[in-house]
Amino acid sequence: MVRKQPEVSVNREISISEFFEKNRHILGFDSAFKSLFMIVKEAIDNSLDACEEHGILPEIQVEIEKLQRDEFRITITDNGPGIDRKDVPNVFGKLLYGSRFHGMRQTRGQQGIGITAAVLYGQITTGQKSRVITKKKEDDVAYLFELGIDIKENRGQVFVEKPMIWDREHGTSVSITARGKYQTGRQSIVEYLKETAAVNPNMDLSFTDPEQKHFVLKRVIDIPSRRSTAVKPYPLGLELGEIQQIAKTTETMNLLDFLSQEFSRISRKTAGEIISISGMDEKGDPRSLAPEDIRKLMEAFRKVQIMAPPSDSLCPLGQEFIRKGLLNVYGDLHPSFYSKPVMRPPAVYNGNPFSVECGIVYGGDLPSDSQVTIIRYANKVPLLFQPGACAITRAVSETDWRSYGLEQRSGTGIPFGPMMVLVHVLGTRLPYTSESKEAIASVPEIVDEIKSALRIAGRSLKTYMNKKERRAKVMEKFRIVRELVPAIAAKSSSLLGQSEPDITSVISKIANVILVTETFAADDHGLTVTCQVYNYTTETAGITIIPDPPAGEISGTRKAWELSSIAPAGKAEFTFRLDGFQGKYDGTVYYFTGQDVTRVQGADPLPGDWDIRGPEIVEEEASGGN
Repeated sequence: MVRKQPEVSVNREISISEFFEKNRHILGFDSAFKSLFMIVKEAIDNSLDACEEHGILPEIQVEIEKLQRDEFRITITDNGPGIDRKDVPNVFGKLLYGSRFHGMRQTRGQQGIGITAAVLYGQITTGQKSRVITKKKEDDVAYLFELGIDIKENRGQVFVEKPMIWDREHGTSVSITARGKYQTGRQSIVEYLKETAAVNPNMDLSFTDPEQKHFVLKRVIDIPSRRSTAVKPYPLGLELGEIQQIAKTTETMNLLDFLSQEFSRISRKTAGEIISISGMDEKGDPRSLAPEDIRKLMEAFRKVQIMAPPSDSLCPLGQEFIRKGLLNVYGDLHPSFYSKPVMRPPAVYNGNPFSVECGIVYGGDLPSDSQVTIIRYANKVPLLFQPGACAITRAVSETDWRSYGLEQRSGTGIPFGPMMVLVHVLGTRLPYTSESKEAIASVPEIVDEIKSALRIAGRSLKTYMNKKERRAKVMEKFRIVRELVPAIAAKSSSLLGQSEPDITSVISKIANVILVTETFAADDHGLTVTCQVYNYTTETAGITIIPDPPAGEISGTRKAWELSSIAPAGKAEFTFRLDGFQGKYDGTVYYFTGQDVTRVQGADPLPGDWDIRGPEIVEEEASGGN
């Protein structure tokens, strides 16, 4: 009789590093080109998050060196706070190691996967170690590490650790050698860096490409990015297992304290109502909660009045960052219109707060016969891939742009016109379509909020276009009046054999408005713009004019011209420079104060929520008549 050998199990536990080694496409490392892009992206996200966390104005250098045909060394250096020596092996060598995963607040990175996955990819494709240099401000020296990843154990392997002198007060530099492909175009590293700079106008960024071409984007705002605040978990946004885990680790001794101290928006009174509805004992030990007990609590959560989750966990860009960032990065396209950035109030998806910001750039050198450019962001990170799967693209396509002056067949699809639209979705737990975070899932709550923001921005574009059309009609009307009335006076005087009379008062009586117009002259260094204000009324008038040119700041300073005592049929004028402006000039938008809105043509009343701070007042004397 042959004895049957016992079967040997082939099952074994694998580490998260082994899983991603075999499935790196899940994290976005699915092609040579995208892999190079992902390394740069993950390193910059870490640098910006670290600087934001410590109130540091970011200074980031990116360098890509070509070593062989398909092998590159990518080095990203920042001026962040630096990393503790003991944490370096975990930060760069252990997947799912991070400081932000358990906190409920908005950050670029959260899972502790990104930069470690980049190190892992480099190790898999080239067998080379990664190099890290880091220095904290309080340390006398920096420390250099050469490290890799023990894939089976999911931990960092340090091969070299030594002190070194570094010419930085604080910061971190990571250098990864990896197989990849460098290319330019819409979905490229250069485009990613530009879009990153557009929402981080307080960043100094330099980039050296594999051909040793050097690009620099200088900061235009000296204000550190606002840091989001970690808040306690919101009860309506949690799954049963998450509540169970909180209960296991709580230090509270009874159910009443557990509910009121471990969750946001639950007071002791609300906690008492929840316990009463669930039929549980408020003195019970939360650590002994069974799954059925937690289900009762979750049902009770939905039956009581719980305030919306706190918005402190969100960190919007803000109007100044969006407007100046767009101007800094895309100003060379000379747009004629920058919409006032739209900021939606916080909303809730699946119990988690989120919000939407957007801005529109229109005209100038943007192509009018192409689809509008959509610049997508999630938690301040540009989204360059999978546009068709993204909630932002869906919202833009489902918005009827025809009513805002753009071409769009049947009112659906991406419209055509000289426009760029920036949309930023921010939240504590945004739903992405994949772990690589390349697109936001099209959940109805988020799509609807994006549409609401787009409609507000669209109305501002329509208002601008209507103003432009009205201004052209006003200018034509006054051109006719100013040419026709003097011609009639001259002809009449000639027929009657009399001297030609002064008809300026006649023009004032016919027009009865204050007219704001302009002329400009271009040179190799920019534009000189002259604003003329004509008093076509029968009374002496005073007015303050604030220009808002398409090129942004006027020679570095926002100015308001105070024009006093313009006589009837008289005029006043002032001149300003738009240094560096090139291309088509579509005119400056002028705002005014100090006059009845019904008497002014060619300028608009200064909005009550004007977002440009502290204009410098310049007093100008009125000059004589026409």
